[in-house]
This record gives sequence, C-alpha cells and structure tokens, in this order.
Amino acid sequence: MRELDQTTFDAAVAGGPLLVDFWAPWCRPCKALEPILAELPVEVARVNIDEEPGLASRFDVLSIPTVVLFAGGEARGSVVGLRPAKYFTGWLAEMLPAAKPGGLDA
Repeated sequence: MRELDQTTFDAAVAGGPLLVDFWAPWCRPCKALEPILAELPVEVARVNIDEEPGLASRFDVLSIPTVVLFAGGEARGSVVGLRPAKYFTGWLAEMLPAAKPGGLDA
C-alpha cells in the first residue's frame, strides 16, 4: 500500500478512483482494516495522520480509521471506523459510478 504525504497527495488523488486510508501505527482497528482494503477492487493508498496532521485536518478526519474515496481530485465519500469487507464492497458498488465522469455529479 502506497504511503502519501503533503508532497505526493494531490497528484495521487487527481486521477480516478483512489481509496485513501487515514491511519496511525498505534491504531489497532487501522491494522485490522489493512487486509480488508487490500482485497478491494480499487487502488488504495494511506496517510499516517501522526506524520501528516495537515492532511487529516484538511479532510476533517477526526477518528481513525477513516477511508475516503477520491476521484478527479475530490473526496466523493467516506467511511469511518472498522467495517467488514462486505460493507466496503457494497459501499464501493454504490460510490464508484458517481466517481466516474458522467456519474451523479454530471
């Protein structure tokens, strides 16, 4: 899983769909979420909020884990907390059509 920071974040989310996991090394639910995110059919990157508090603040991350779906440089939706793989699969099925050009925002 790719680590993002202030210098790489905007370029990484500029394209099409990318899940960004806001996490911290001391967060047990964050560690439990890693294998679930690795199985999803979308690219995943992560931001360590201890090292990048500015990015966490920019996206109003108040609790971790927080997973945000980005497309075209914009946040399209988020999930806070540890959820089962089935939840993420359903959420992505709902969110991904809206994240594509001509989706719900068009």
